[in-house]
Amino acid sequence: MKKRLAKRRMHSGMTTTTAPAQIRPSLGGLLPAAAVLRSVDLTGSAGRLEALLNEGAPDAPFAALVCHPHPKGGGTLHNKVVYHAMKALNDPEWGLGWPVLRFNFRGVGLSQGTHDGEAEVADVRAAIDWLENAYKRPLVVVGFSFGAAMALKACCSQGASGSTGVNVSALALLGLPTQADGRNFQYPFLHDCMTPKLFLSGDHDPFAPAAQLAQVFDSAAEPKRLVLLPRADHFFTGQLEPMQHALACWLKEQRP
Repeated sequence: MKKRLAKRRMHSGMTTTTAPAQIRPSLGGLLPAAAVLRSVDLTGSAGRLEALLNEGAPDAPFAALVCHPHPKGGGTLHNKVVYHAMKALNDPEWGLGWPVLRFNFRGVGLSQGTHDGEAEVADVRAAIDWLENAYKRPLVVVGFSFGAAMALKACCSQGASGSTGVNVSALALLGLPTQADGRNFQYPFLHDCMTPKLFLSGDHDPFAPAAQLAQVFDSAAEPKRLVLLPRADHFFTGQLEPMQHALACWLKEQRP
């Protein structure tokens, strides 16, 4: 990976200072000269949701959302997979430079409410609403583990009205769980979900065994892609950069 032109001081998995980044051309135009991080308050059905926004290039073709893993496993918006996914979408080194929103689900960090396990779908939709209002451009949603399951339900599962009520241009599912705590997880609505979908997992993920994930993938409507990273576990330990590469490459194909 190319050496960074400016060092960044890291704390708790997030950049705490802004630092100059190289301007280089991309298919979407020039990327920003500095990465700007700011706090955002979202309004969810359970109250205030704590969020961080990494601003992107003014002419970025997409805005993006990244959803964190299970709170009971310590998942927050500072999770390392969430952070590295955000960098793949936002950092000029990866050639995208999109604005990226990360938030804490209800009951996590400074977010109000309590963990539910299903109601977090509404938190994802609140974040999508905020991005739609703030940027007025197509959206990409990325989720990791529990965040992938909630993002998938928010974007593809129909409610009582027969519609999801959200419109996203692409959906990236990192470590989508198919089993945990003796339970198997099914996603029957995938066969009607026409949103472009990336299923990206490690081939040693105990929460998404390759054979089970392949069955979920086979049940999904096109367009779709399945990528299994060799030697990678659920948390992409030692394989975060290959994860970023696979994610960024697929997203570049989704440009309008």
